[in-house]
Amino acid sequence: MEMTVNLGKDSYPIYIKQGILDNINAYIEPVYHGSKIMIISDDRVYSFYGDKIEKQLSQTYLVDHVIVPHGEQSKRFDILPSIYSQILDFHLTRTDLIIALGGGVIGDLAGFVASTYLRGVKFVQIPTSLLAQVDSSVGGKVAVDLPEGKNLIGAFKHPTMVLIDPLTLQTLEERFINDGMGEVIKYGCIFDKDLFDRLASYESFDDLYKDIDEIIYRCVDLKRIVVEKDLFDFGDRLSLNFGHTLGHALEQRFHYETYSHGEAVSIGMVQLTHIAELKGLSKEGTSEQIKEVVSLYHLPYESHVSTADLKEAMSLDKKNIHSKLNYVLLKDIGQYYVYPSDLSFIDEVEVI
Repeated sequence: MEMTVNLGKDSYPIYIKQGILDNINAYIEPVYHGSKIMIISDDRVYSFYGDKIEKQLSQTYLVDHVIVPHGEQSKRFDILPSIYSQILDFHLTRTDLIIALGGGVIGDLAGFVASTYLRGVKFVQIPTSLLAQVDSSVGGKVAVDLPEGKNLIGAFKHPTMVLIDPLTLQTLEERFINDGMGEVIKYGCIFDKDLFDRLASYESFDDLYKDIDEIIYRCVDLKRIVVEKDLFDFGDRLSLNFGHTLGHALEQRFHYETYSHGEAVSIGMVQLTHIAELKGLSKEGTSEQIKEVVSLYHLPYESHVSTADLKEAMSLDKKNIHSKLNYVLLKDIGQYYVYPSDLSFIDEVEVI
């Protein structure tokens, strides 16, 4: 399966194929004619796929790697100097290539490095987690975290190509399969009731996995459509933030240590929709439908955190424009709209 994100000079192909990592040169060589490649990965993912990929690429290129610890903590702004230093030691130039090999953290981190090193070098996304495959590897948003909040230092940097191998999900811990399902469910909620109903029809992720290529393709295609319409995140792309305003606040509240991104978004989707129902802004029963589906994929739907504790983090959210927050709400499953308000919107409940 393949598709193209059509963005003029920034257009790029996305390939979805089981076993793609066994034939990586067939995809890299036609689009990259330089001499050096720096792979940025984490210790866990590299242990599974790093040697295999480096061995193939080394037939044509000079290859080195930067390895960081797995987890959100490796997206800290203060990790950047050590990464730049290792890339400089390799003498990577502006005509060379960076490959992001890993999940959403690595994609964001490596993409940000690629956008800033020597004012920008090409990079290829090889997402290995479900969350990265269905969402974060596509769209060109790259970022690192500050202590005050997630993704506060970032850029728009589109990859040269995205290579998705669903077989990498077989080495993913169950929690991070569930994590990715948070974003998959999000796409059904905001755009595609048929996708949502399909997700609800499976007995488990193991049952869903027989159709994983189709599920990934549908999510990526939905994101492609949004990105083509709204490159810089001020229009239609806001829809992708469903559940994220509360979700990011929860992640920060626990210093990115308690909830994964998908878990936090899952809570955000259910709780925000519940609040919207109380205000008559969403169809009654919608939050219960979402709750049932997230529960099916072992995702949480409540955190027992007071709304007062979440407001400070929400006030720093980069989507907080002119002291207003644009909440993404659902009229019904598959039908989103944007509702401008402020922090008082969540006062309807005391605990999220």
